[in-house]
Amino acid sequence: MSATRLWAVIPAAGRGTRFGSEVPKQYLEVAGRTLIAHALEALLAHPRVAGAMVALSADDAHWSGCSELHGKPVLRCAGGGERADSVLAALHALPAEVSDDTLVLVHDAARPNLRGEDLDRLIAAAEAQADGAILAAPVRDTLKRADAVAHIVATEPREGLWRALTPQAFRRGSLTAALEAARAAGVAVTDEAMAMERMGARPALVEGREDNLKVTTPADLALVEYLLNLRLSSRTQ
Repeated sequence: MSATRLWAVIPAAGRGTRFGSEVPKQYLEVAGRTLIAHALEALLAHPRVAGAMVALSADDAHWSGCSELHGKPVLRCAGGGERADSVLAALHALPAEVSDDTLVLVHDAARPNLRGEDLDRLIAAAEAQADGAILAAPVRDTLKRADAVAHIVATEPREGLWRALTPQAFRRGSLTAALEAARAAGVAVTDEAMAMERMGARPALVEGREDNLKVTTPADLALVEYLLNLRLSSRTQ
């Protein structure tokens, strides 16, 4: 298969209210850059990625105005109230030359520690089948089901369970149709794979590094900063 160029989509219209910061969490700085800047760097440094579309809130006052990275375009569009709305808006806003068969990588703006080797394996898996693929990690901890007052009521089997990570890689046309169908049915999908699953697809699970963390809490931010600084120091030695 020829090395077709891909596009990246980053939904970044969220307010990050659960994090508890006045600044949307994607604009918090770690290791000298904002979280979203690290995410863009990881994607656009890959030779197969041709450009990125970032979905921002209409009143975003924090966006850096970045329009190019590694000689590749960084475009922006208006996102929506939910993640799926932002991803769908970004898919519609991609340049006309991005065909329905083009593979699109959807990546969290607050997931800054993506590694190139994970991208390599994800792209290879997604190109090998029509249903696409996602980075994921097998569940290794024992799982407990709780009642309304946080008492254990059952231990759940973890066999066959994975944690969904990003990027998630699907062809533009198929993902657009899946997200539009979910919206029409009033189904709130929490990731792109869920939308594809509703259409009967069975995306591949590609095991990725567990330090590809999504920043959700202040503790996550501290851990990601440590990991990024560790990577930076290893490059300078």
